[in-house]
Amino acid sequence: MADRNAMTRRSFLKTTGMAAAGMAALSAKSYGQVAGANDRLRMAFIGCGGIAGHHLSKLLPMRKEENLEIVAVCDVYRTRAKKFQEKIQAAGGEAKLVGDYREVLAMKDLDYVLIATPEHRHADITLAALDAGKHVYCEKPMTHTIEEAQAVLAKAKQTGLKLQVGVQGTSDDSYAAAYEAIAAGKLGPVVQAQVDYCRNYPADKGPWRGDIDPAAPKPDDLDWQAWLGPAPKRPWEARRYYEWRNYRDYSGGVATDLFVHRITRILKACGLTYPSRVVGMGGIYMWPDGRELPDNFEMIVEYPAHKDITPGMTLHVLGTMANDHGNEHCIRGHKATLIFTKEGWNIVEEHTGKVIETFKKTGAEDVGLHHKNHHAAIRTNAPLNCPPELGLYAVVPVVMGNESWFRRKMMAWDAEKQAIKS
Repeated sequence: MADRNAMTRRSFLKTTGMAAAGMAALSAKSYGQVAGANDRLRMAFIGCGGIAGHHLSKLLPMRKEENLEIVAVCDVYRTRAKKFQEKIQAAGGEAKLVGDYREVLAMKDLDYVLIATPEHRHADITLAALDAGKHVYCEKPMTHTIEEAQAVLAKAKQTGLKLQVGVQGTSDDSYAAAYEAIAAGKLGPVVQAQVDYCRNYPADKGPWRGDIDPAAPKPDDLDWQAWLGPAPKRPWEARRYYEWRNYRDYSGGVATDLFVHRITRILKACGLTYPSRVVGMGGIYMWPDGRELPDNFEMIVEYPAHKDITPGMTLHVLGTMANDHGNEHCIRGHKATLIFTKEGWNIVEEHTGKVIETFKKTGAEDVGLHHKNHHAAIRTNAPLNCPPELGLYAVVPVVMGNESWFRRKMMAWDAEKQAIKS
């Protein structure tokens, strides 16, 4: 029997940006936020760290082409926001420096915000932005918890505003094209997929560790309590601020920072929604340096039947941080295997090993393309490449995988309650 939570083929195509875009019904609040095809878009940064810096390097050169203006930069650490402001000024722009994101959201002439904070702040700022009538580009993962992801999706639907999740790999059209091929039966029933995100960190410095002195004092212009936000209150700790991906209160580590990129692509290629069971395995094998999350990790995710795609399948995700020899990214069916390549993908027939179809991608895993897609969604209601539905469906397995690791047991999904089984 098909999974009761699985999308129909038509609805999935619409959700992930493959169907023709029709004008959606918009709430009164969001209607005024729809920009014309050539209208200038005014945006602001909330969070000015390393990932945000990559976004800035992409957005600055495309301002003229995209008719885009960066009007504000916001960070709880003023020094970081000041550096962004200076880069924008050097490029001929002018952005207001703000310390409190609520001041940004109060700006009446602002179209959207880019949220590039640590994971634990994604949900509350995204919800506040949508309530303020702003479109949102939120870095992955969409939220820190499943409950937060469900709340964000509900709010995005309620407002009709455009929420793009920052999995830029979905702007590579290989995955949408793979879905078309799989739904057409070219692989036969799909039974398994595998992906990886492997790295090799130095022996003396594990994942997301820098040269931070654990005793380093808090900078005078950094608001530590604002940075903590909804996380448990605690005294200043330099490593928790600068190396937050190693701590459970702020991140899910390998699973949420890396695996989300890979899992989202398979979700899109196979039209998957909620898993049935997840197991996370690994450990703090190489770097027992006070981190709370595994330094080497892998997951097996089981998905229920999905009409025209699979009678049930598993997804294996490998994440060794001490060895960068990765696995081939592929989707296995009874008749053939779809193998992803740098150029797109090939379908290889079972038994004969013959390549029976090749796809050459036109998109790419590119932040700039992902922003352009978001701008098109705001201006013309174009389908988003990574909408909040995909954001939710990616958060669920990685949260379950981490929970499995912490509890040392397989976690199951309750389809009726839409929650992890207790």
